[in-house]
Amino acid sequence: MIRTAEGPKTMLKNLSSPIMASVVRFMRDERGATAIEYALVASGIAVAIASTVVTLGSAVKNNLYGNVATALK
Repeated sequence: MIRTAEGPKTMLKNLSSPIMASVVRFMRDERGATAIEYALVASGIAVAIASTVVTLGSAVKNNLYGNVATALK
C-alpha cells in the first residue's frame, strides 16, 4: 500500500500500462464464476455417483440379482 496526498492507493492503481489494466480488469471480472461453480459441483456429484456404482456394482449384481433369479426358479 502506498500513501499519497489523496489517501492510500494500491500499486496496481498507480501502474498505467495497457497490459496491467487488462490484468486488473480480468482479476475484477466475476462474470461466469457461477457457471464454473455449478460445473465443479456437478463434476463432484458425478465422481461420487461413479465411485458408488463401481464399489457397489458387483455386490448388487451378485447378491440382489442372484437372489431374485433363484427365487424365480
